[in-house]
Amino acid sequence: MKSPVVKKTLVLWAAALSLAFAGLAFAAGDVDLSQSPEVSATAVGPISTPKQQERMALNYVNQPPMIPHSVDGYQVSKNTNRCLQCHGVEHYRTTGAPRISPTHFMDRDGWVLSDVAPRRYFCLQCHVPQTDAAPIVGNDFQPMPGFGR
Repeated sequence: MKSPVVKKTLVLWAAALSLAFAGLAFAAGDVDLSQSPEVSATAVGPISTPKQQERMALNYVNQPPMIPHSVDGYQVSKNTNRCLQCHGVEHYRTTGAPRISPTHFMDRDGWVLSDVAPRRYFCLQCHVPQTDAAPIVGNDFQPMPGFGR
């Protein structure tokens, strides 16, 4: 009979190998993520992110708005958030930028905080810059009636 420590070690190794094989299987697929600006951090081909453009229409209820300007060089870390320099409640009136949504001040339990909630602090998790980049994979999503184009 194997000890609990040996069993736990075997389970952890099996999980690690499963993840490694899953990663290899994904990498062997026909999706080349190295060409994605999100992954490579470089614009490839005719992709263009204008300095400022019209805001795109939303495709569904509660969709995070897309960013109508470049975010190259923006720093968003645990110590600083470049987005809040224009969109924060202290600055949006003077910058003319849209104010950060009140929902970004609520924690996961629904309590309203005096500052941006930690789960909403890293803007680029949900908000992405608008570009004219072709989709990485095919998509047949259709906006709800009354939304989008």
